[in-house]
Amino acid sequence: MGELVLAAKITHVPSMYVSELPGKHHGCRAAAIEGHRELGRRARARGADTILVFDTHWLVNAGYHINCAPQFKGTYTSNELPHFIHDLSFEYSGNPGLGRLVAERANARGIRTRAHELASLDLEYGTLVPMRYMNDDRHFRVVSVAGWCNAHALGDSRIFGEAVREAIEASDSRVAVLASGSLSHRFSPNGSPESAMFDITDEFDRQVDFRVLELWRAGRFAEFVAMLPRYALACSGEGAMHDTAMLLGMLGWDQYSEPVDVVTDYFPSSGTGQINAEFPLPGR
Repeated sequence: MGELVLAAKITHVPSMYVSELPGKHHGCRAAAIEGHRELGRRARARGADTILVFDTHWLVNAGYHINCAPQFKGTYTSNELPHFIHDLSFEYSGNPGLGRLVAERANARGIRTRAHELASLDLEYGTLVPMRYMNDDRHFRVVSVAGWCNAHALGDSRIFGEAVREAIEASDSRVAVLASGSLSHRFSPNGSPESAMFDITDEFDRQVDFRVLELWRAGRFAEFVAMLPRYALACSGEGAMHDTAMLLGMLGWDQYSEPVDVVTDYFPSSGTGQINAEFPLPGR
């Protein structure tokens, strides 16, 4: 029997990659990178063999989709921000069996889902950025799930998350699951000064993010899921926060009550609100 061994909400800001490069921004995202590495260490210590990512940079318009090819290899340049992420080489093993099982269990719950094993279906940077820091030695197999669900209901993503948990437990894999996306996500307007890379666009967004983190730290998820649809809309949540709905569906939704462990403190990035936080599993 498989097991869910770690669950987390994480950042994937492209300035993490810029932070590696020589120049005036070298080291600017050291805390976020270290947060990823720490989550990777925790997953290894718990025997994880696979990381499954709810990726809010993978846009889909119909149904739910899983990228579970047996192998991922290529060189990635972001078409959104090519000056931030370009010529990023990657190579990881996949876990087709787990991906197919997630699709099977989701379809059984009435959530139309397709698992893909296409060599031409590339990973997006919501998966590639965390894998760069958590999986640089290719220790983990990788499964990526589309988390930018453009025409979907958050309630369906909740059910999809339930199916993910069921599939993991029916598999032969020990799995870490990452909801890869921001909190508030209102980008700095075009033409903003370079310093906006380290600021929030709207103070309202920052203050609502702070309140959300208060609820998370206190384990008050019944209140959080009640506000989630309005929060995602009012603060332009990344991917409409479907990654977060999937994560909490997997963990029990309004019955989940574990205080989160903030691994990287909240920080603004190009107008958006970012965090690395582990969602503890009950009984662990």
